[in-house]
Amino acid sequence: MAEKKATTKKAATETKVAAAKKATTTKKTTTKKTTVAVNAENIGFKAGDVYQALAAADKALSVSEIAKAAKISEEETLLGLGWLFKEGKLQNADDNKVALA
Repeated sequence: MAEKKATTKKAATETKVAAAKKATTTKKTTTKKTTVAVNAENIGFKAGDVYQALAAADKALSVSEIAKAAKISEEETLLGLGWLFKEGKLQNADDNKVALA
């Protein structure tokens, strides 16, 4: 009987050690950071992309929907929206959506 207890105790310890090793293993994920050139020319082009996406949709869109339609990042979309708002080409719609004026 003494042998069974020792074997059971050893198996339980090995299981805990294996579980601890699994818990400490983490996956490293790399995030791709995009840099946005902040100059008048680049922002003007992004504003054009935003305008074209809104014109093609012919309805109010959210920032993420505009970014997806224009195939640009949300940061670039926000820069373009700022440009277009300043020019008076956009209007606010319901639920954080933007439409052409």
